[in-house]
Amino acid sequence: MSVLVDKNTRLAVAGITGKEGAFHTLNNRRYGTNVVGGVTPGKGGQDVEGIPVFDSWAVAAQETQPNTAMIFVPPRFAADSILEAAAAGVELVIAITEGIPAHDELRVYNTLLRDRVGGHPKTRLIGPNCPGILSPGKANVGIIPASFFEQGNVGVVSRSGTLTYQIGNEIAQAGFGCSSIVGIGGDPVPGSSFVDVLALFEADPETELIVLSGEIGGSAEEEAAQYIATNVTKPVIAYIAGFTAPAGKQMGHAGAIVSGTAGTAKAKAKALEAQGVRVGRTPTEVAELAVDVLSGVGLINGPRDGTDAGRTGAQAGQARARAGGRRRA
Repeated sequence: MSVLVDKNTRLAVAGITGKEGAFHTLNNRRYGTNVVGGVTPGKGGQDVEGIPVFDSWAVAAQETQPNTAMIFVPPRFAADSILEAAAAGVELVIAITEGIPAHDELRVYNTLLRDRVGGHPKTRLIGPNCPGILSPGKANVGIIPASFFEQGNVGVVSRSGTLTYQIGNEIAQAGFGCSSIVGIGGDPVPGSSFVDVLALFEADPETELIVLSGEIGGSAEEEAAQYIATNVTKPVIAYIAGFTAPAGKQMGHAGAIVSGTAGTAKAKAKALEAQGVRVGRTPTEVAELAVDVLSGVGLINGPRDGTDAGRTGAQAGQARARAGGRRRA
């Protein structure tokens, strides 16, 4: 299976008439994603290689019933576009746009939080400043280079787009595949956190191993560690970018702010390892750890209640058989 995007995805794209928006929208369609329309104010009635363009999200929703939105508009317009898609009833919004002002991100976050129904998001936001979501063999929404990845049972969630590609590709090169790859972005106010995506992978019956890729700054990885301790039964391995980052300097994404020892790669790794999560020091080592658990060589998350909560070697071998890939020569 997969999370968030699949064969049932109906995608509409804000900014489809721009150079980047058109390029990636058509790439997504070529992959097999069902692109039903686009939104550019003032260009309603036009089309992009047969994809109809509408003046507003309200009209696009009425005419094409999208369940997923991709945001490719300039930063100053992105927050309004996200909220207009949500108001039109779109269930999932994936914001690729980089450089959205933090106060706009906060406005979007609080609006979507206010509009939750029964404790669940009426509209789920992934991003902003993210590479999107790929469910190999099913759908690609965003800028992830899909040809690098194989279909399988490893769920990947990452703050960094580049690391998302590298780790997913390393796993594919090792002969295994991914159920879904979710880039949550590295901005200070992300729409979805590690915890949100971990919950989705935990509930997905065909995701058997979760790979979490974090980076210095903020507390998202420490929060994920606490969530894993009490809510995740599947094996989790992790990578934290920034072990060699100099102290006192902001590096990487806007969210990469380190305060004293808090937010450092070492502190994040320590928090995760305290909950039984093995942390690779390089993307290649993460792929090697993934191969270990899928081959039954090692168990990642140890038992926390004194019982043998891990899978047997035979069960892990069955997981490998379901991973959807053969080892490459």
